[in-house]
Amino acid sequence: MREYYAQFGEREWLRLCNAEDGAIEFAVTRHALSTHLPKFGRILDIGGGPGRYTIWLAERDYRVVLADLSPRLLDIAREKIAEAGVAANVESIGVADARDLNQWPDGAFDAVLSLGPFYHLPELQDRRAATAEMVRVLRPGGLAFVALMPRYSFIRRTIAVRDERRHLQQPEWLEQLTERGHFENDVAGRFSCGFGVRPAEVIPFFDEFGIEPVTLLAAESLSIGLQGSLADLSANDPDAYAVALNLMLDAASDPSIHGMSNHLLYVGRRG
Repeated sequence: MREYYAQFGEREWLRLCNAEDGAIEFAVTRHALSTHLPKFGRILDIGGGPGRYTIWLAERDYRVVLADLSPRLLDIAREKIAEAGVAANVESIGVADARDLNQWPDGAFDAVLSLGPFYHLPELQDRRAATAEMVRVLRPGGLAFVALMPRYSFIRRTIAVRDERRHLQQPEWLEQLTERGHFENDVAGRFSCGFGVRPAEVIPFFDEFGIEPVTLLAAESLSIGLQGSLADLSANDPDAYAVALNLMLDAASDPSIHGMSNHLLYVGRRG
């Protein structure tokens, strides 16, 4: 994962503001944060990469700890945090693995953002370890914001990427993905491994750890296949884009679209 994300650098920082890529995901996630976070608090942004969400939170006077596996992305985060003038609200920036948060004590945070680690953990024992650690560092009543990838998003990707389509004719590979959610990719420099969830299994999984569900959202909402049109609206008809964005925010919680989103956002509260 370090190697994969290190090659993107600035592109990973820009992705969430790209109308043809992550802009709707960013908008849906920020809306969820605005809706559910307490007015003040200390937040761990684990897997926060170049710091886009850390900066957004620090600008709103939250105290933020940023951690990620990638030193390269954290170097970018330090630059961006300094440029944004919010360093006073960022307590620390350092390398950490979501499966082992032992550098922080129990109940240290009012909220944890884990907006990347879980879909890079194909093994159940690793997802369970990451969840147990997230719960441990949350105070009672604290909020967890967890990004996940639906299983179908990996199937759509495989169909769409020309030199990965050969996997569709590998029965064992396909069964591993469709039945177990395990995605493996042998193309160098690409998303190499991941885990795709079935949306109906998300809430029961976190229930086992005493996390009470608040909401489950399709992070891209209705935008799949419409990114080009939305980029055109954003550039040429801001009023229409504002209406479309509100429609996206309203539709994100509709279970009928969850499986066809590229990412899900689970919001839960430690009981």
